[in-house]
Amino acid sequence: MTKWVYGFGGGKADGSAKMKELLGGKGANLAEMASLGLPVPPGFTITTEVCTHFYKNGKTYPDTLRAQVEAGLVEIGRLTGRTFGDVSNPLLVSVRSGARASMPGMMDTVLNLGLNDATAEAIARETGNPRFAYDSYRRFITMYSDVVLGVGHEHFEELLGAYKEEHDLSLDTEVDADGWKDLVVQYKAKVREELGTDFPQDPVAQLWGAIGAVFGSWQNARANTYRRLHNIPDDWGTAVNIQAMVFGNMGEDSATGVAFSRNPSTGEAALYGEYLVNAQGEDVVAGLRTPQSLTKRERAASGAQDLSLEEKMPSVFKEFHDHVRRLEAHYRDMQDIEFTIEKGRLWVLQTRNGKRTAKAAIKIAVDLASEKVLTRAEAVKRIDPASLDQLLHPTLDPKAPRQVLASGLPASPGAASGEIVFDAGEAERLAGDGRDVILVRIETSPEDIHGMHAARGILTARGGMTSHAAVVARGMGRPCVSGAGGLRIDYARQVVTAAGQTLKKGEVITIDGSTGQVMKGRVPTIQPELSGDFATLMGWADGFRRMKVRANAETPSDARHARDFGAEGIGLCRTEHMFFDDERITDVRRMILADTRGGRDTALARLLPHQRKDFVELFRIMAGLPVTIRLLDPPLHEFLPKEHEVDEVAGTLGIEAGKLRNRLEDLSEFNPMLGHRGCRLGVSYPEIYDMQARAIFEAAVQVETETGKTLTAEIMIPLVAMRGEFDFLKARVDAVAKAVEGETGRRLSYLVGTMIELPRAALRAGDIAKSAAFFSFGTNDLTQTTFGLSRDDSAKFLPDYVSRGLLPNDPFVSLDTEGVGELIRIAEERGRKARPDLKLGICGEHGGDPASIRFCEAARLDYVSCSPFRVPIARLAAAQAALG
Repeated sequence: MTKWVYGFGGGKADGSAKMKELLGGKGANLAEMASLGLPVPPGFTITTEVCTHFYKNGKTYPDTLRAQVEAGLVEIGRLTGRTFGDVSNPLLVSVRSGARASMPGMMDTVLNLGLNDATAEAIARETGNPRFAYDSYRRFITMYSDVVLGVGHEHFEELLGAYKEEHDLSLDTEVDADGWKDLVVQYKAKVREELGTDFPQDPVAQLWGAIGAVFGSWQNARANTYRRLHNIPDDWGTAVNIQAMVFGNMGEDSATGVAFSRNPSTGEAALYGEYLVNAQGEDVVAGLRTPQSLTKRERAASGAQDLSLEEKMPSVFKEFHDHVRRLEAHYRDMQDIEFTIEKGRLWVLQTRNGKRTAKAAIKIAVDLASEKVLTRAEAVKRIDPASLDQLLHPTLDPKAPRQVLASGLPASPGAASGEIVFDAGEAERLAGDGRDVILVRIETSPEDIHGMHAARGILTARGGMTSHAAVVARGMGRPCVSGAGGLRIDYARQVVTAAGQTLKKGEVITIDGSTGQVMKGRVPTIQPELSGDFATLMGWADGFRRMKVRANAETPSDARHARDFGAEGIGLCRTEHMFFDDERITDVRRMILADTRGGRDTALARLLPHQRKDFVELFRIMAGLPVTIRLLDPPLHEFLPKEHEVDEVAGTLGIEAGKLRNRLEDLSEFNPMLGHRGCRLGVSYPEIYDMQARAIFEAAVQVETETGKTLTAEIMIPLVAMRGEFDFLKARVDAVAKAVEGETGRRLSYLVGTMIELPRAALRAGDIAKSAAFFSFGTNDLTQTTFGLSRDDSAKFLPDYVSRGLLPNDPFVSLDTEGVGELIRIAEERGRKARPDLKLGICGEHGGDPASIRFCEAARLDYVSCSPFRVPIARLAAAQAALG
């Protein structure tokens, strides 16, 4: 018989931390902690295989599951001395999700399950604390109604708000037992009003309703969005964890909290977290109350008045601190731990590898390696390459003036400026239009995830460092300020008030997630300094990787950034970008409009000094590192004016507007991306490539004369499909080189190669390699021509292919290793068979994508080339690919 249920508790467990695929991360870690002897409330896990069965079989369960769940409840009862559903000594349970990968807040949870009119009264009698019993009951009604019955929590919050206003109360903790009893009656009436049926009183029916809701939440909108953003497969499914309830809301000797074994924002090796007295877990995570610090040190740093846990419950704190150290040592990583204190007794509810900022991740990895907990290779493999993007962008200029409106908690580091937006959907829409927005909320919820991802930064009036907003923002690398209590947010009027000023939707603010400051207007920024732990880790990574990492750059600014980020050369200099400069575009247009070869030569002669100057700057900056220069690629019509600009441009050029319009018509193409571009331009107008080759060689001679060092320019001919095209144009380049050598008396060192961006070129690579010294795979065009897709147009429908499972991801974002990848492998094999020393690289956008870089390592490419700001990402990804 298949085992669907795995128990844990009482110092033993059926599972272990190695069973995450079956038990999910939460269930596997609960089993591990129970086996380690930590104080874990007993419970059991329903496996992810049940989730798979649930969706494959019309949302039904395996036949033997019910009996196994009943047996699990009996075992929890044996360990706790209680009975599920008993009206005199009831067992209450929590029902939580738990996927293989952590998805904080994305799926559903139900606490206090098993409460009904009879069991609530029984608990009130047993504990002598009716306030606790009915506080728990109203929480259960709210949560179960929202998660299982579809009656939104706002209905109950409205009733609670009205009650507190009527009785002049500020906090939930001020509501007494009679108040909660009254509200329970109102809550049940609201359920009947909304559904036409009573709130369920049968604990068994409650349980199966909650199990179904948790499995159902695997496919809710926010979970689907989170999986898409974090590349988590849909078919993994979630487990369901059913666990005996322990209560942090039983009075002043009870509490609940969240802790990190190291600071998740900075990586500092110090216990970090928050707790609330007389509360349940959702109070901390949801940010409904501003929590207190765990340690005396944290409290002093924040200036808070309320006692830390270390001061309020010193013996419990010491026990907890010991458990934290033990868990970090056991898992060899920073831990995120949830706990509850019930009448002075500590319970550990969950541990997992904690979400952290990129800055913290690097410091933690370097520190753990320094502490000999990890090897350097393990430290390098711990960092998600894509997360480095958080470190590679500007921060606020400390010298810039700033008008501070409010201060909150520095929940996720980094700085961002943008328009105020109060709604997640609107944030997504405006960001899609290219506008920078700051999502401003009283508090965020999992339903806001799409807007949080689209926004430049997140600002909340409520919530702590472990609130939903803080945790999700850190995972996404978005700056976040939470718990800015000085803000007054009015959704109805679409305004936020702070420091006596009222700001409307659309006005610009700046937030600093490193200090917690909120500022009016846009504050200038400065570039980051990548030193210290970052430099240490990248040095280790460079020692492990085989592939070189170059940058795509054609401006001096891009080239300098590339060098600063550790690029080992330029893998793609797109010369056409240099032609759009205001000083040059007129001569480019004269060249295109010339009726004769002589006219074209005259215009090209005027462009030559500009091109030569460009290449001199690049050669100087790269200081002897390889520079691969792609000759002109795009269709000529791209340099000509749009229809509404024709008259003005014709006047500038001194020609008739009609002539310009005729030339525009002559050059127009139905499908320009497959038209007269790349090497085809060189075949029709070889003088263009002659000028570019001369500019390259003359620049090389100038810089060699200045430095005394030999340069090797790499000249790349684009869009080659046949060896004949390449040979024709290479002969022209060689002739120009020979002429420059004769004029200067210097011997030139250069290579001529091609971009492989057409399927025919990949298939005929063996022939082309007999002439070409290197190949660079232009995977943007190679993907277009392999799929028969337009990258510009396919964005409208490719998301449908991904959402329906027809493609694992957008092939323009992450390389299609099956189709495009097979062409690359064919070209590598055939090319190197013809020329064993053939240099191979990749210069499309995929050169900065970690998954694509893994493929490049397996395909034995020599280098990847990417945008300057992705160079560190590529360096780390290449090291991880080499480590395996």
